[in-house]
Amino acid sequence: MQLVFLEVRFWALAIAALGIAACGGSSNSFLNDHVDGRLSVVTTVSPITSIVENVGGPRIRLEGVVPEGVNSHTFETTPSMAKLMAQADLIIVNGLFLEQPTLALAESNKREDAVILSLGEKTVSPEEWEFDFTFPESAGHPNPHLWPDPNLGLRYAELVRDQLAAMDPGNAEYYSDNLERFRANVEKMDHAIKTAVATVPESNRKLLTYHDSWAYFAKRYGMEVIGAVQPSNFSQPSVREVATLIDQVKELGLPAVFGSEVFSSDVLESIAREADVEFIDDLADDNLPGKPGDVDHTYLGLIKQNITIMIPALGGDASSMIGLDIGNVFEEDSGAIYPQ
Repeated sequence: MQLVFLEVRFWALAIAALGIAACGGSSNSFLNDHVDGRLSVVTTVSPITSIVENVGGPRIRLEGVVPEGVNSHTFETTPSMAKLMAQADLIIVNGLFLEQPTLALAESNKREDAVILSLGEKTVSPEEWEFDFTFPESAGHPNPHLWPDPNLGLRYAELVRDQLAAMDPGNAEYYSDNLERFRANVEKMDHAIKTAVATVPESNRKLLTYHDSWAYFAKRYGMEVIGAVQPSNFSQPSVREVATLIDQVKELGLPAVFGSEVFSSDVLESIAREADVEFIDDLADDNLPGKPGDVDHTYLGLIKQNITIMIPALGGDASSMIGLDIGNVFEEDSGAIYPQ
């Protein structure tokens, strides 16, 4: 049974996502302008910043631009970001229409020889795009939230390694070594997630969420996203729509519905209350756990946090998450900047 869905489409600009621009593999021209000899890399959302940090470590100068806990779909750029984009050698975005205002700013301010790497388009083909409640096929924009599936996050890391190595061949081996350590941690995480999901009763492997971020995760791990509730322009759904959702949650027998740290939802909370199911409001899409510098303030830390919240709420056991290495794969302080 399909749940009623309340859709938000909130795009500040409509522009096509960019592909990666190829760079001469043997040239160090990007490094000549920097006193410390490091590439200047700008990223958007914090999970991508963390993935890039794990590949580049302290051998790149890395700064994210979308503050944690902010809606990346509608984030409004600031004048100071234009200067940052103009100084960057490499600008890395998720793509797939996720961060349109930020991408527009990057395009209009970057140096002619700077590269924009759009990860999503190089990770999944159009045939693999997921269209769903928040992102209907009729709108033409696929669900851009690939990174909740750590295997797709690993593909992001591979693309980042390839680009960094092309632009900075002197450190190519270092970037590859970091990638392989990251790969080992992702593979362990993937196995642990499969183990955890297997403990959830099959009838409970369903997700009703506020923000529709779980399509690729669900596809990978045998779960089903049965609906998402997201108000248009921050308005509220009608009484009839809420009543329909309540009836459907009851009929499906869901043990819990899931909100978001970023998107508060009194509506989803009221649906949970009326349907007499648990309301979990602290899943995170792109808000890393803890603070910058904390061992769990990483991409894999985010995935672990979400699994340890989600699985027990659905009647499963998340103990497979215990002992996983979720920290950065390098020991030094990279100096990466995560805006708060």
